[in-house]
Formats: sequence, structure tokens, C-alpha cells
Amino acid sequence: MTRQRGAAEAEPVALPLSYWPADTSEPVLDWTVGRLLREAAAADPDGVALVEGVPDPDSRRRFTFAELNDIAEQVARRLLRYFEPGERLAVWAPNLPEWVFVELGAALAGLTLVTVNPAYRSSELEYVLGQSRASGLFLVRDYRGQSMAAALTEARPRLERLRHVFFFDEWREFMSGAPVTGELPEVSPDAAVQIQYTSGTTGVPKGALLHHRGMVNNARLVARRGRLGKVWVNAVPLFHSSGGGLAIFGPLFETATVVLVEQFDPGLILELIESERVTFLPGVPTMLIKIIEHPDFRRRDLSSLTSVCSGGTSVPPELVRRIEESLGVSFSISYGQTEASPGVTQNFPDDSIEDKALTAGPPLPQTEVKIVDRETGEVLPLGEPGELCTRGYLVMHGYFDMPEATAAAIDEEGWLHTGDVGSMDERGYCRIHGRLKEMIIRGGENIYPKEIEDVLLERSDIAEVAVVGVPDPQWGEQVAAVLRSVGPERPDEQELFEYVRERLAPYKTPRVWRFVDEFPLNASGKILKTELVETLTR
Repeated sequence: MTRQRGAAEAEPVALPLSYWPADTSEPVLDWTVGRLLREAAAADPDGVALVEGVPDPDSRRRFTFAELNDIAEQVARRLLRYFEPGERLAVWAPNLPEWVFVELGAALAGLTLVTVNPAYRSSELEYVLGQSRASGLFLVRDYRGQSMAAALTEARPRLERLRHVFFFDEWREFMSGAPVTGELPEVSPDAAVQIQYTSGTTGVPKGALLHHRGMVNNARLVARRGRLGKVWVNAVPLFHSSGGGLAIFGPLFETATVVLVEQFDPGLILELIESERVTFLPGVPTMLIKIIEHPDFRRRDLSSLTSVCSGGTSVPPELVRRIEESLGVSFSISYGQTEASPGVTQNFPDDSIEDKALTAGPPLPQTEVKIVDRETGEVLPLGEPGELCTRGYLVMHGYFDMPEATAAAIDEEGWLHTGDVGSMDERGYCRIHGRLKEMIIRGGENIYPKEIEDVLLERSDIAEVAVVGVPDPQWGEQVAAVLRSVGPERPDEQELFEYVRERLAPYKTPRVWRFVDEFPLNASGKILKTELVETLTR
């Protein structure tokens, strides 16, 4: 049985088990990134596609959809002077308009873009370029005090396949001369478009080989479900599947403007929302917390903002309520991972505050999801936590040149095993409990950190919290809570202990408490729990 949801989506009801069949009410388009760009340029040639979100308003470069298409085609033709279709081209830089030009140009040229975290050091750069067998690299010379040029010089003797290097400060030279003519290659929607490296929290980083069809359709379906408006601000790193995928390709489908921010700065983002009349703000919870805690938050005119979306990690229910109430916007939560292009589930804008606060919504169209027992693979009853698996157009081809890792992630029936613990209700709405590898096992009891984190974040004196497991000789693991308080005065540990004890089972109550002024974060704004565990166990 189904009932219509919105213009096109249908919402299944009364599921018998934790399995959601793909909703086919929206088609999967056989489009490439190049097709998407050309369609946008034809639909709104004079509309503003991209704004460089620098602090000085007079220095903000602006590009129409027609200009963006022309630049990308020129970049593609120039790249084909150096590379053959199918080769891999890396980008190692913060969020720059030229990063986007290379991304789009490489897609038109049939090249596979390798996205590199600009925070990487020389050894990490060497690994990614070597493992991906990259033939070319675009980079900036310096970033946040690191000489990236020097780091490349150190690594390059061991990168035999790296033939060509281009610096972004020489962009004019790269683009100079008469326009390059000639036909661009035919690119299949099934062709590889990007290799994005996972964070490597277990073992070495793995390069998720993503395809045009997956990234293009995923961005489209996320944008449509979210109803995200006509001006997006993008401070999410472009090397990430959300920043360089959803937040670039989604606006192209909507012929919406992207205001691109080089690196996250909450004060600048607030100014841009006001001056550029931004309608949509994406960001992980740590970003959103810094924005609403910034001194300029109350004095800026944020009335244009209609939507805020978060994902990539657990979103505290109290943060959802706080943002909707303080900004008067619709808050939606999406769940996904790089290997899934990346979106898997997403709330509807008109969902209840309870659904937004406690779930990540139902699966997106054309996306199968099931919750299974990790050991047996059996689909679990509704409400029971297990591993979330997904199948459909969105699943990556695999990990580049890692057949064993690919086989471990994607089974013979095409299901991607996410490694995340989730549960599903009778409507298909999914709740994310955390990573399987973050699950704490205390005295044989399974404990999901998110449940404890959500309880602590209900308190008005707690700004951020991360719950981790630490070794314990008696229980195997013990629950530890690391917190950042709202003000300089820290809550009493015994009071916190009793607060959690009243709301959760005794074995879930943290026995170890630590306060920090700042959390260690990765480049995507996620708390590095592995570093917290190392600090707690020294």
C-alpha cells in the first residue's frame, strides 16, 4: 500500500520487516555531469551559477551558467592536450572556483577526478596519488601554513606516473591563448567520474570509484526532496562527496546559485547569507553550532534562509530544535556515505520535529534499504538495530584497485554494506545509531554512543559531546563522555552522571567524564573519536 508524498514520491506504509523496496516514482536519468551542465546553461544562460564567497563583496567573482559551461568546455579541451580519456587527474586545494572548473572540465573530457584533502601532508599525498595512479595534479602552493609545493617536491620522485603538475596561481597561463576547438569525447553515464578517498579510520584510505549516473542522480534527488531554494552557500570541502557532489551538481539541476566559501568561517557565512540572500545552508553539526554561537548571529539579517540540512554524522535532536526555532527554517537530515554517491535517506521538509530530531528520514527514490543481522545477514524486525545496507544506481563501482575491499563492502547481490548501525520503523523512516566500529561492548552489552550523546545534548549547558569506549579490565570496555560546555562554567560530573542514569539503563551511564575547549576534527568537521580514545588511554 502506498500514499502519495509530494508531487512525485510515494511513501510505503506498514512495512512487515526492516526492508524498503526502491520507490520508482522518480526515474534514474542516464545523464553525465556534462549533460547536466549543458542542460543548466540552456535553461538559464544568464542566471548566476557560481559566486566566489570572499570577504570583500567587490572582489566576488560571478559566473553565469553559460560562462560556467564555456569555461568547463575550454578546460576539457585543454586537459585533452595532456591526458587521454580514462586517466586520473587529482586536485589538491581548498574551495576555489577553479577547483569547480577543473571538476567540470575533467568530467567533460572523460577523465576521472581524484579529490585530495588539502590538509594532507606529503606522505598522505604520495599514497593517494600513487594508489590512484594519477597522471596529473592541480594544486595551490600553500595552505594553512603548509608549503604544498614543497610537500609535492618531496613525494614526486616516487610518483612515476605523475606526468603533469599545474598550480592554480598560474591558471591564467593554463587558460591563455586562442580557444581550443575540437569535439569532446562521448562519455558514458556509467563511466567513472571521481575517486574519493574514505577517511581511513580502519586501515589505509580506500578510493571509492564513483560514476556519473550515481553522482548526478543522487544530487538531483536530494535537491528535489529538500526543496532547497535558489541560492546555496557551500563551505563543505569540495574534496568531500557532499561539497563537490551534492552541493555542486544539485544546484545545477535547480539552476540555483552556489556561493562558494574557500574554507569554513562562521562570521563570513553569516555575512554571505545576508548579502547574497542565501536560501540554503548545508553543514555538519559542528559547523552549524559554530554559526549559531557566533557573535554576529543575532545582528545579521538571515530572513532569506529557508532550509538547513545536515548529515555525515549523528545530528543531536536538540540542535534540530534549536536551529528551527532560532532561524525559522526547515531543518532536514540526510544520511549517506561516500560509497553511496553519497545520499541514502533524507527527511522531508514538512516532517514533524520528532521525525527530524530522531530519524534520518526514509530512503531516497530508487534506493533500496534493509537492516540486517551482521552475523546471519537476515533482515531484522522493525525497530531492531542492525547493519544498514543499500542497493541501487547510487552504489559505487568499488574501491579503486582494491578487489578484496570491494568484495567485503558490496556483496554478490549488489548490496552495499555501510558499516553503520540503523533501524527502520513501519513507514521506512531510518534511525542511525552509529558506526558498528564505534559500538561499545560493556560486559557483553551493546551500547550505541549516539543514544547517550542525544541525552546529554538535551541539557542547555552542553554544547557538544562525544561518547567513546575505553578499555576496562573488569568490563572489557567502559563508557566515557567528552564534553564541551556552553559557557566557562562546567557542569558537575556527579550531576551529569545522575542525569543520564535517570534516563537510560545503568550500564549505559558514562563512568569517565572529560571536558575540552575544542574537539579534534577532520576536514569534514567530524569529531575524531579515535584521537579522543588515544588521549583518554594515555
